[in-house]
Amino acid sequence: MSEGVIRLAEESELPRLQEIERAAGERFAEIGMVFVAEDEPPSLETLREFQREGRAWVWAGEDDRPMTYLLAEEVDGNAHLEQVSVHPDRARQRIGEALIEHLRQWARERGLPAITLTTYTGVAWNGPYYQRLGFRYLKPDEIGPGLLRMREAEIAHGLDQWPRVGMRLDL
Repeated sequence: MSEGVIRLAEESELPRLQEIERAAGERFAEIGMVFVAEDEPPSLETLREFQREGRAWVWAGEDDRPMTYLLAEEVDGNAHLEQVSVHPDRARQRIGEALIEHLRQWARERGLPAITLTTYTGVAWNGPYYQRLGFRYLKPDEIGPGLLRMREAEIAHGLDQWPRVGMRLDL
């Protein structure tokens, strides 16, 4: 992994997180998922909520400029990885993995039993990547009410044009 530091996002950096999201979305367009690439990043208001509650982390490079970010929340009594986005200039450097490890520590400190997320099964840097990190696909009867509401919102937003599922990493 490149030299850098994981830290809480600062409010002044929230527009940069949107830039990272847009740049990371370009990879989806390359594989025919234009609907993901064109999806707007979280609003500044949404990002500010995560940031103010201490649930938005960045990986900042040598110049202290964020290049990757992760948003988390608590859903169904578990840590939930809401979003992790890596700027293409820093892809394949295990920075996303480092942020997920940071989330794992955050969850353990809070006594949470697992980390959940939703993702695409057929995208190499989504489902298969998370499986390599120890996540497993959830069976329908394992999806709690909070995660089910998230999935329903994703469907309503049009994100289910490709197979999408919930995953879990037991801590």
